[in-house]
Amino acid sequence: MNDTISRRAFVQSSALLAAAYASHSVSALAEPRTASGKPSPVHLGLASYTFRNFTRAQMIAFMKQLNVIDLNAKDAKDHLPTNPEEETKAIDDYKAAGIKLHAAGAIYFLKDEDDDIRAKFEYCKRAGIGVIVAGDPTPATLPRVEKFVQEYDIRIAIHNHGPEDKVWPSPLDILKLVKNMDPRIGCCIDVGHTVRAGTDVVEAIHEVGPRLFNMHMKDLTDFKSKESQVAVGQGIMPVREIFEALIATKYKGFVDLEYEVHGDDPMPGVIESFAYMRGVLSGMGYTSNG
Repeated sequence: MNDTISRRAFVQSSALLAAAYASHSVSALAEPRTASGKPSPVHLGLASYTFRNFTRAQMIAFMKQLNVIDLNAKDAKDHLPTNPEEETKAIDDYKAAGIKLHAAGAIYFLKDEDDDIRAKFEYCKRAGIGVIVAGDPTPATLPRVEKFVQEYDIRIAIHNHGPEDKVWPSPLDILKLVKNMDPRIGCCIDVGHTVRAGTDVVEAIHEVGPRLFNMHMKDLTDFKSKESQVAVGQGIMPVREIFEALIATKYKGFVDLEYEVHGDDPMPGVIESFAYMRGVLSGMGYTSNG
């Protein structure tokens, strides 16, 4: 997007632009495709890390402005504290606001110890969360983690962290090690880290298939630069193709926006990102539900 276009202009025109991009037709700018009214099979959510510099109350207010009710919560600020009493208060606040918790993380499994792993599963069980986004568990820890997956019936989605991660740079590296484990152990594909690892994110979605349990969405202007993150739609991430792959593989989880830049003032970029993604879904003939 041309830098001279204001954020306000982008937000106002995003659905129209996305319809044009989605159809790859200039004429779509003049005659945007009308959504068919079909509910979107792609479910948009929010990773609470986006608002890591803001309190739970502030984040809830932001989510109401965004018309987003599905949250991937992290123990940042007071979003979802690990202390049981404080966690209960957070859960009550989300329920009162109509916000649904579908995942938690990233949660780090640094110890190959039952008590440490059980505490993390109990944390998610209390919140009624069915997916743990796991940050960098070691391969040696996975057999022990697998036992708790089976006991609690909570899925583990291992988060890839790009070329800096020596164990899990790409979702394909995760798949190699978990493909013969319990089917509730799988991937959280972070699209930004995936492309920086040199992996085609659309192909990765198809490869991971039923072991894809969560998605972290972001955009980059340079697939080799972590620092090139921008609002979704301003970069070169193949958003429509990602959505098409998710639909083709019958993905039932959430696409959670994780906007990691402008931490002290994320809302303009967050608004742009949701507007663009909703516009892409509209251009595909769906009514966005996120």
